[in-house]
Amino acid sequence: MDVYVDKPKCTGCEHCKDVCPVAVFEIVDTNSPKVNGDSAPEEKKWKGQHDPAVVAKFGQVSDGHTHFKDISVAVNGSACILCQACLIECEGECITITDDNKTVYQSVYK
Repeated sequence: MDVYVDKPKCTGCEHCKDVCPVAVFEIVDTNSPKVNGDSAPEEKKWKGQHDPAVVAKFGQVSDGHTHFKDISVAVNGSACILCQACLIECEGECITITDDNKTVYQSVYK
């Protein structure tokens, strides 16, 4: 299993980390050297700027999580069991999972 996070779209809401039963995700500060520690392609890596459309949509959300300070990193993608909980809960629609048969699953916020 390969799992990565599209960093500019990640709100840092921690929902992926909260629902993952096998600890695939770690939430890191945007300045952390670990921020690009998953298999995200170059265009989806953190380069210091969030996607403006995602900020406009979730910038004022008050759900008990801090937004746009931290970013999720799929530090343990090989542990993924494809339960898809993260794909449903990801408000930034920024998680991609590719299974061993090369089928691609993309997060779609509920």
